This record gives sequence, structure tokens and C-alpha cells, in this order.
Amino acid sequence: MDEAVDWIALRATPGVGDVLGRRLIAHFGRPADVLVASAQALVAAGFRPHQAERLVRRLAVARGAEAAEDARRIEAHGARLISCLDAEYPAPLQHLADAPLTLVASGTMLGSGPALAIVGSRRATPYGRDVARQLGEDLAHAGFAIVSGLARGIDAAAHRGALRAGGVTIAVLGSGLDRIYPPEHSDLAAEITATGTLLTERPMRALPLAPHFPARNRIIAGMTVGTIVVEAAGRSGALITARMALEAGREVFAVPGRIDSPVSAGPHALLQDGAKLVRHVGDVLDELGPALRRESEPATDPASGSAHDDPLLACLAGGPVGIDRLVRESGLPAADVLARVLDLELRGLVTQRPGQQVELFSRTGARLPRPVDSSKGGNSPQIGE
Repeated sequence: MDEAVDWIALRATPGVGDVLGRRLIAHFGRPADVLVASAQALVAAGFRPHQAERLVRRLAVARGAEAAEDARRIEAHGARLISCLDAEYPAPLQHLADAPLTLVASGTMLGSGPALAIVGSRRATPYGRDVARQLGEDLAHAGFAIVSGLARGIDAAAHRGALRAGGVTIAVLGSGLDRIYPPEHSDLAAEITATGTLLTERPMRALPLAPHFPARNRIIAGMTVGTIVVEAAGRSGALITARMALEAGREVFAVPGRIDSPVSAGPHALLQDGAKLVRHVGDVLDELGPALRRESEPATDPASGSAHDDPLLACLAGGPVGIDRLVRESGLPAADVLARVLDLELRGLVTQRPGQQVELFSRTGARLPRPVDSSKGGNSPQIGE
């Protein structure tokens, strides 16, 4: 706990943000050594004398009881502090210039597998929620952790899709872990912590203030290999996340919608600017699958793995087969067939042809629902925050 107190004190020091904090850690090695550094040591680290004197005074104040109290609150909440030096810290996030010095997490340990962000409007249409839920489910089946912001609309649907698949989902908050926002998502947050993780850079008891959310978005974009925007207005937090993903060198995907819908303006603008079109989950896997397979390629001959014993491969021995026929011939539920096909696809054993035909050494993807006119029935759009 002492080390957590030191990290909290360093980050809470006035004038010490994520960038300067990392610079200090790079020089001194540990937060404890930064907190007791003399002005002379700080000058040796590259600070001007007047800057060093001011920082020494601020560091002395930061070592007060408030940091220890926040560490106690984290522990009492059953959460943990993750520093930028910890193995659990998301590796892709380390590449951001302003990556958080520390994170606070609740739930399962963060894994090292690939993660994808699914973001969009809080005022989502029924079509948008269906798309986000299905993408979350299918991509979770394919082995991706689904990252979003626990907001109303698209975010919540993406989290629920991943949960329905029994996969991992990570919710990045713009508040303290004990200030779930929106409040009606408290049950969803509890579900997420059972198999996934709630994550924030904010201290306990931090309120969900408006300036926190753009900063939250950089974490969502930075810890993932790509961002999928399902629905978003022309100016929205989802587009901020997409821009941050581009700046970090990550892939950006967009799902098309109705041309007369306000929440289609954002994805359509992204598509005009070169974002990858997502018609079905296969479009995402086509773009990311080869690189991910190279990263996860086993050292041993893949022919010795259990994938080659999958019963679907026997059904494909005679040539391309449609998904419906695979369901009939394998005797497996449709959801299981889709999950197996996605797994085989990521392993490079199957691929798709037009008309949802699956064949050996090819790739497939489940079609997303068509846009629907929410004015003609269905659930009402959710009210934003």
C-alpha cells in the first residue's frame, strides 16, 4: 500500500501531469525517490533552479494524508492501483505521449490479448444498439476484449454483447470507481467486473465532470488496436475517440446508417475520410486478422493443435458451404457455429466468399442488421447524459 500512496501523491502533485510524471520516473526510477528529491537532484534532472525549488515545495505538500486516504478507499473498494511500470498496464497505452501515470482497476486482471473499442452515440437508435451488441458479441467470440465507456446507448450495447458471448469487456470511466455514471448502469458495471474490468485514471470519489470524458476517450483509443464507431453525431465524443485512435496510429472503422439520420453523420464523415467500412464482423477481421495471427502464431506446428479437429472443417472438405448448411450438417446451434467459424478464421484456416459462403483457408463474418426507421416502431432512442 505504501507504494500506491507514493504513486497517488506524485500524480496529485500540482503541476505534475502524466507527461512530467513519466519524465520524473524515467530519471529517478520510483515515485518514492521523486517525492524526496532535493532541488539539486531536480536540477540535475534538467529542471531550472526556480522550477526545482517550486516542485520540491509541491512534492512536500503532496505527501500528506490525502494520498494515503485515497489508497485506503481503493483498497476498501476491492480495487487496485496500476502504475505505468506494472506488467498489468496495457502495453498499447504505453505508446501515448500523455498515457496515464496510474490507473485504478476493479475486476479481473487486464490481459495481454487484443482489444477493440466500440463507441457511439448515447442517443442511439434501435438499429445502432443492435449493431453494437452484435459486434460486441461476435468480436468477443473471436477473442477480442471489447472496450467502451459504460455510457448510455452504443457503449452499453457493446458491453452487453461481449457479456452475452461470455467474453471480456473493459469499461473506462470518466469518474472514480465508486461514482458509476450513469447511475442506472450500476448493475451493468457489476456484471462487467465479474469477467472483465472497470478502469479509470480518476481518484476515488471523483465526479463524472465534463472535462474528464475527452481524457477518458484517449485511454479507450490508446489501449486498443482499433476503434469502431457505430452511430455518432457530427460533433461527438465518439469522433474524438476516433481522432485520437488515428493520432495513435490505430485503425478506425465506421458502420454506415441511414443517410437522413443525425447519428449517421459521424460515421459517414469518417468513411469519407478513409475509415474502414464495417458491414459485418468479417470486415474487421479481414483488416486486423492477419497481423493478429502473426502476433499469436504458435511456435509449434498448428496442425498439431485442436483447431484441426473442429467438426466444421469436415463439413467444408467438399468445398464452400453456407452458414445455414453448416448449422444443419454440424448439428450445432447457430451461435456456436458462428463462434467456431470466427475462431477458425483468426487461425487462418477458413475464409469467406460472397453470399456468406465459408471455405477452407478463408474468412467469414455475420451480417449486421439493416438500418431501421425508429419512427416506425421499436424502442425509443435513449436520452443522453
